[in-house]
Amino acid sequence: MEQLEQHPLTRAALFAADCGDRDLERSLAELRALAQSAEMEVVLEITQRRDAPDTGSYLGEGRLAEAQALCAENEIAVCVFDDELTGTQIKNLEDALGLPVVDRTLLILDIFAARATTNEGKLQTELAALQYRLPRLAGLREGLSRQGGGGTGGTGARRGAGESKLEYDRRHLRRRIELIRDKLAAIEQRRAQTRRSRQHNAVPVIALVGYTNVGKSSLLNALCGAQVKAQDQLFATLDPTARKAVLPSGQQVIFVDTVGFVSRLPHNLVEAFKSTLEEARFADIVLRVADASDPMREEQLRVTAEVLSEIGAADNETAVIYNKCDRIHLSVYDGLCVSAKTGEGLDRLLALLDEKLAARVAQVELLLPYDKLSLLGALRQGGSVQRESYEPDGVYITALADRRSLHLFAPYLLYPGAGNGPAE
Repeated sequence: MEQLEQHPLTRAALFAADCGDRDLERSLAELRALAQSAEMEVVLEITQRRDAPDTGSYLGEGRLAEAQALCAENEIAVCVFDDELTGTQIKNLEDALGLPVVDRTLLILDIFAARATTNEGKLQTELAALQYRLPRLAGLREGLSRQGGGGTGGTGARRGAGESKLEYDRRHLRRRIELIRDKLAAIEQRRAQTRRSRQHNAVPVIALVGYTNVGKSSLLNALCGAQVKAQDQLFATLDPTARKAVLPSGQQVIFVDTVGFVSRLPHNLVEAFKSTLEEARFADIVLRVADASDPMREEQLRVTAEVLSEIGAADNETAVIYNKCDRIHLSVYDGLCVSAKTGEGLDRLLALLDEKLAARVAQVELLLPYDKLSLLGALRQGGSVQRESYEPDGVYITALADRRSLHLFAPYLLYPGAGNGPAE
């Protein structure tokens, strides 16, 4: 049987300046996972303790000379830096190391570009990439000058050609950024219309948010029986996915899966994906999901809280969910332990959601005349019909009804005072 061709992974070296501003071991572990997601094989990790990164070359000259020799000895193809670099730093590092240089932000952007499948996801990723490139054009002016051609008129002539090329590139990027923003605004208008339709139909929305690869898509599949792409890799989900489900009380809800986060998520990405992340801002309940088996699970929740605050969702009704509890025994007091894989704890999660949404619905008994059966649709949209029987005077119904639509059924309530208290 013919074997599929296996392409070798790109050999990479990771670089970081240890300035004491973060947990370097954790940050490098995350960078390693990002590199592996981008089909790189991490061969070296090179660090240097510094008070601050060098403004021109990030690391010191001596350390870079050592790194250049190590990279040559280990046949490194690309150097990945655990910070966002300036255009000048990238150029100087490539000159010093003799290899392509990728910073943390560009690595994440590359992963997003490879994973985006919808038109919106592709536009959002391109927007973030263009916003990343724009301020770095000046730092790469010499390279742009070489691209510009220059002629034979000496240094001044070459610089003039470079300036012209630089300004051309800036104008091109700005025009493209504005075009993409216009396209995303049109897409957001359609999403807002869908959101208003949900609100009109009174269907509660529950958003799953959290760190990348904590199992949000798997949780969505377990709760809704949906077949959403769920893979053990970073940023498997870039586009919001909505699925309907029914809680134990019979109340219908919509679960929305959202793009995952990482620590120091590039601001341009947060900005570009803001319309997608706003699914969380407008949700009735936000489930902050963490990986129970990750020692840094509380850090994951902190990063999630930061991003939620940045998009204006900090005050939403929330619940903390620790997924993957089948991997570890975890006793927590501020969250619920579940396993999307085994189903453990999912019944408690659904009961918790029913409890949080109980104030939105009321138990009612109706005798609906036959000429008013069109109201059944409104009843089912925001609640659920538990029993119906056809009687001489109309249809007898017991149901959970959304409180915001109770006025529609008031003339047909068998017990007019019903619905004032909480649903049983």
